[in-house]
Amino acid sequence: MRHEMRTTAVLAAPLVLGHVSSGLIGFVDSALAGHHGTDTLAGVSVGNALYWLPMMVPMGVLMSLPPFVSELDGAGRREEVPALFRQALWLAAGLGIALFLVLSVWRYLLGPMGIDPQVIPHAVAFVEGIRWGIPAFTFYLCMRYLSDGLHWTLPTMVLGFGGLLVLVPLGYAMAFGVGGLPEMGASGLGFASAIMLWAQAICFALYLWKSKRFADLALFSRFEAPNKAILTNLLKTGLPIGGMVAMEGGLFIATSLLMGRLGATPAAAHQIAINVSSLCFMIPMGIAEATTVRVGHALGQTNTGKLRRAVVAGYTLLLITQTTSALLLIAGNQWVAGIYTNDMVVATMASQLLILAAVFQLPDGVQVISAGALRGLKDTRVPMLLAAFAYWGIGMPVGAGLGLAAGYGPAGMWVGLIAGLTVAALCLSWRAMRTIRKLEMQALG
Repeated sequence: MRHEMRTTAVLAAPLVLGHVSSGLIGFVDSALAGHHGTDTLAGVSVGNALYWLPMMVPMGVLMSLPPFVSELDGAGRREEVPALFRQALWLAAGLGIALFLVLSVWRYLLGPMGIDPQVIPHAVAFVEGIRWGIPAFTFYLCMRYLSDGLHWTLPTMVLGFGGLLVLVPLGYAMAFGVGGLPEMGASGLGFASAIMLWAQAICFALYLWKSKRFADLALFSRFEAPNKAILTNLLKTGLPIGGMVAMEGGLFIATSLLMGRLGATPAAAHQIAINVSSLCFMIPMGIAEATTVRVGHALGQTNTGKLRRAVVAGYTLLLITQTTSALLLIAGNQWVAGIYTNDMVVATMASQLLILAAVFQLPDGVQVISAGALRGLKDTRVPMLLAAFAYWGIGMPVGAGLGLAAGYGPAGMWVGLIAGLTVAALCLSWRAMRTIRKLEMQALG
């Protein structure tokens, strides 16, 4: 068990740091937008929600790649990985184009959604800039999930922080107008993010092409036409994952959009709190992805003892990290809010929401580790249905009812988030342990 925890931690550490770097991208956009103006921050908040809401589906679909890759690796069939990867690239291309088209029509839906008219121009400007980076992001995910599935997670961390080195100066220059560039506000932040996404994708492709670690795979030596059988297999596992990820992310994103109905100040405060919460979430998310790889590897070896240890190791690491995150949020909520904005009204509201964010750290972690274990087991259809019930049968009605109908505002909506995540944690952890017990019984004959 100690060995499994150490292996999972070593595998997860670069993933966690890579996710933290991704979260810091949102931090950079939010911090720059906040200092540019409250309306800009509110626009970037809504724009980010509009960007991530559809993006959850391709992210989830491509998450089917690591368990397939790790299972092939665990079963000693590494030579089958390149063909699988090249088919995943076709899938990434199709998803990238589809999402670009979706974001191209979002602007026409903001009015009917009831978003504050003062916020709409800034949200549209951000989305129309960042959408140009979507194809790059789907290709990047495909390459990253291949590397993760082969137990090599360092590139995720390096390229994640490398992206920040591009975004910070470029985002500042394009938002505020530096070095002869016009002041573009939210639009500048969107275009800067798109440029960064292309830089990350190109660098990852060059790494996979030139690295000795992947030389035996010859990943880019040739390209096959789309293979219906392989793509169907990926989609069969990936679409429920995409649906599940979209349902969880959609709960948070829909909450952000509903905040837009309350005006610029609540939307800005919520953006600060949700961005901090997202940074905290990167830790269990990295552990969950490492758990997926370890579970898939054990499944390929048909080793049920190793499989159970992989899941328990993930839960144990989670308990340590999420308790720490909750305590830090409680102790430093006011200081953290002050980093984002000079507006005292926004900062005060955000610090109150950060206390509620501390409450859902543990259930949020339990549900994501459970989901990661289930992905490794390729058990995805029933978990999707359980997630739908938790997030949209419980979380959204409670949040909308308390926040809008009952008049509790942002705090009421965050209580809905807590309720949805708690139910998801209970349902998904039950499903994960039930599936493992079933495999163990099958192994015993």
